[in-house]
Amino acid sequence: MDRVIIFDTTLRDGEQSPGASMNVEQKVEVAKLLAKMGVDVIEAGFPISSPMQFEGAKRIADTVKGSVIAGLCRAVDKDITTCYEALKNAEEKRIHTFIATSDIHMTYKLKKSKDEVLKLATSAVKLAKSMVDDIEFSAEDATRSDWEFLKDIYTAVIEAGATTINVPDTVGYTMPEEYTKLIRFLMENVPINDNVIISVHCHNDLGMATANTLQALYTGARQAEVAVNGIGERAGNASLEEIVMALKTRQDVYRLKTGIKTEHIYHLSKTIVNFTGLSVQPNKAIVGENAFAHEAGIHQDGVIKNRMTYEIMTPESIGLQRSTLVLGRHSGKHGLTVRLKELGYALEREDFNRIYGKFLEIADKKKEVFDEDLIALVEDELNILPEVFHLDYFSVVTGNNMIPTATVKLRKKDAFIQEAATGDGPVDALYRAIEKITDTPIKLASYSINAVTRGKDAMGSATISVERNGRTYRGFGVATDVIEASVNAFLNAINRIHMNSME
Repeated sequence: MDRVIIFDTTLRDGEQSPGASMNVEQKVEVAKLLAKMGVDVIEAGFPISSPMQFEGAKRIADTVKGSVIAGLCRAVDKDITTCYEALKNAEEKRIHTFIATSDIHMTYKLKKSKDEVLKLATSAVKLAKSMVDDIEFSAEDATRSDWEFLKDIYTAVIEAGATTINVPDTVGYTMPEEYTKLIRFLMENVPINDNVIISVHCHNDLGMATANTLQALYTGARQAEVAVNGIGERAGNASLEEIVMALKTRQDVYRLKTGIKTEHIYHLSKTIVNFTGLSVQPNKAIVGENAFAHEAGIHQDGVIKNRMTYEIMTPESIGLQRSTLVLGRHSGKHGLTVRLKELGYALEREDFNRIYGKFLEIADKKKEVFDEDLIALVEDELNILPEVFHLDYFSVVTGNNMIPTATVKLRKKDAFIQEAATGDGPVDALYRAIEKITDTPIKLASYSINAVTRGKDAMGSATISVERNGRTYRGFGVATDVIEASVNAFLNAINRIHMNSME
């Protein structure tokens, strides 16, 4: 079977989702997980766009092994040289340069002619080729571009040294049949040899990203540009887990394989949710909460008799365990260690001891600690976002005939600060008190709480979105008390704001 190159853009295009930005430590952690999973190319960022983007790409290039590390840059000399500086220490590196090729983009955004765009693209690839061997060129908005112009520009950049030509459906406009015709046209009219790969990068504005990507691969493209959980600009990108598992499950149709170790999918998905604050919808393919859940009686009966009656893949194949092991207050360290390893967490002694202490606190409040509890606990406890403010204490008094009043004490370095406030409800009062302490007035854009696990004593998670100075920040928190989870989420967002101001 032919091999498909998996190019992951979670750390670049995925992070462009409003409010989903990650700090450098989180980016490095995600890149390590992607490399461990077997991702071929990791797009580490857009180095010229900000000092943090540069530092994130550089740290990944310096430390992450086993994958090609790519950086995005416009067809501009300074972009390309900056990208090289960020990536130069990588074992294997790729410069990914792009320029728009559709009439609407060239006319209104670039204000340049086709000849000017072609010259810029060729010049950019030549400059990049003088620095590294692995060059990818993307014709932005390719699916709305003139096909003859695409033929000319792809031919020119290949002659200039491009080794991958990317055909992006930048605005999620095309349909599978149209995409098939475009990929076939390029295969027949562009001088593609054994050293050149056709890549596809599809957005999901019309819900076609996965279908278009798979159809392009079926037609002859051999690189898929994807993001974990399908995150990305607007409606997102083609989903890594959907593309990989479709190719694996339907090898009879596609006759294609990847190098992805699929048992790491679920762990990586949960990590991205925690780091970005972007929740996965329950009915999301592969990694959604209900993806392997069966409630209807006839489905349950079928699955009991033979799992393949209603499951076309096993939960174990993506790293989701369906163990009956019950963990509680009487469980020892050995049992917890084994269960965490089964869930994909190999923790250092210091981290494990901290997790174990938190585990015992939860076990004292709950009769059983489920897998979802452990995942939420580990991801929350090991969240790498540095804390400017740390919660020391909170208290809230509320009732149906009284004004909710909250008292909060936070620690900032070695200093403790305490404030009280009233609000429309207990959460509002707590948030007002925290705003006073941190001197960070913000607008709460969205707030949601969910039960992480089942039962009356389930752990709760809170996800919020806040706005400050025209930017959106997300926060995530988890606890057995939804009020405490809400406080944790708000502080998580506050800390993101303060860390951003320090950059």
